[in-house]
Amino acid sequence: MSRLLITGFGPFPTVPDNPSGRLARRLAASPHLRRILGQAPDCLVLDTRYSALETQLAPVLATRPSAVLMLGVAARRRRVCVETRAVNRVSRLFPDTEGSVARTLAFESEGPAQRPSPASLPVRIALKRAGLEAAASRDAGRYLCNASYYRVLELGCPAVFLHIPLPPRTRRPQAGGGRRRPELDRWAEAFAEAARVLALRSRARPSAASQAHSR
Repeated sequence: MSRLLITGFGPFPTVPDNPSGRLARRLAASPHLRRILGQAPDCLVLDTRYSALETQLAPVLATRPSAVLMLGVAARRRRVCVETRAVNRVSRLFPDTEGSVARTLAFESEGPAQRPSPASLPVRIALKRAGLEAAASRDAGRYLCNASYYRVLELGCPAVFLHIPLPPRTRRPQAGGGRRRPELDRWAEAFAEAARVLALRSRARPSAASQAHSR
């Protein structure tokens, strides 16, 4: 049975402890999310290297997940961002964890200049409903976050990439002496709602068999 896939990333040179991978595993193991979806989602934490797109991501996409929630870290951002598209551009300035850089500036020489995510707006609304004000972003970067998103959007299933900032290392005191909830807790709760919306959109799509029959 096809199901929701949640992805994150492992460490890379400037982020030795990548919270996106930890958050992806946490969501996939969440009993709450399993109750929402009716089954446990699949989880894939990608190595931060270009070769992982073929050795790790491609085999999982070949199983045709029904929806994909992708997580990555953007260290310079201050809030969660919903990526509205992926572009067919790769930077050659930033090597991966193996020291490799992209061989060309275009991720796919014959691919479209960009691939939009129709599910990005409903997911942003869902995050707001869950109490998380996320920003819409048209720039998923020119690194592996964008490259993996571009590959996933080719499937045509509901898919969204969420960029998270680096969470603070310490909890900040609130007015009145209390302590603020850890960011990962807040994000996990809100992202579960995003996962629910993606799952609902996937169920509303015609199946591959019905589309073939209609043709």
